[in-house]
Amino acid sequence: MFNLVFRRIVRFFLLAGLTFGLLVACNAQQPSTEAPELSTQPLVVASSPWPGFAPHYVALAKEFFQEEGILVEDQYFQIATDVNTALLAGKVDLAWTGVPDMVMMAERDPSLRLIALSDYSNGADGILARNVTQAQDLKGKEIAWEELPLQSLLLRKYLETGGLTEQDITLLTMPAAEAATAFASKQVDVAVTYEPWLSKAAQEGQGEIVFSSKNTNIIPVGLVVKEAILQQRKPEILAFLRAIDKGVQFVRQSPDEMAEITAQKLGVTPEEVPALLDTVRIFDMEENATVVFNADDPLNVIDSLEFAAKTSQEIKLISQPVDATKLYDDSLVKELQAS
Repeated sequence: MFNLVFRRIVRFFLLAGLTFGLLVACNAQQPSTEAPELSTQPLVVASSPWPGFAPHYVALAKEFFQEEGILVEDQYFQIATDVNTALLAGKVDLAWTGVPDMVMMAERDPSLRLIALSDYSNGADGILARNVTQAQDLKGKEIAWEELPLQSLLLRKYLETGGLTEQDITLLTMPAAEAATAFASKQVDVAVTYEPWLSKAAQEGQGEIVFSSKNTNIIPVGLVVKEAILQQRKPEILAFLRAIDKGVQFVRQSPDEMAEITAQKLGVTPEEVPALLDTVRIFDMEENATVVFNADDPLNVIDSLEFAAKTSQEIKLISQPVDATKLYDDSLVKELQAS
């Protein structure tokens, strides 16, 4: 009797073990439906108000970063120069900033790399004026502006058309939003600023945009990282770029919801967003590989970097030459294109 009971017990455990093994094997063959595991350490990313950053705003709101298995901590600054300060101080891992700004910062930290372009300013940066029909009319005038390299390049470009230099004007330094307000309230007759304030200030101040970045590649805007962070966190940064690419597609395919999201960041109404987006040319990751980092394309950013480096030295924004060929790393966008 004892042997019979013992054999039944043994048989039970053998069957149970076999069943468990089959279940494990079956489960191992089934693809996981769970979301990818999030990194424990977030990528800290600096951004600011700019129409070209709409894909970033969307990726945050639609949780595209979580879908790619990463955590992102967005450090949102109202003033673009604060983004640059945070990047140089190592307080953020990635920064969305003007590429001409990066040229100036590279003198202090040569390890900075541009890894992707969000957009080219295509009229989003400009010079506001009243009673100005040509650059020569700026002589002796006070001009409100934020002392950013990208604004320096734009202003220098316009001054040169009238045979003027910065010595012929008086520059009043203030944040770009305040420069627009000063023009709109008629405290100054000329201001250099950018969207989302440029167009509104022109209308409210009864002036016009006398010069802008439209149809140029003078002002590229993109994602900048230090070389050490790029090497340490490359898989996460690749995931970040994939999420941004989803954001670009959402901007293009879902304009109404995109406008609601972007308006909150820019401090405008959703109805104003489409016009603001018309002032930038946004790039997805494929276009980054085939246009932005393609030396044969007329809109390549390599030429823009060389122009910014050359001009920044000429107008003494930097004290020594910067090698433009060492300011970018296109390996990530090329890897994404190949995958």
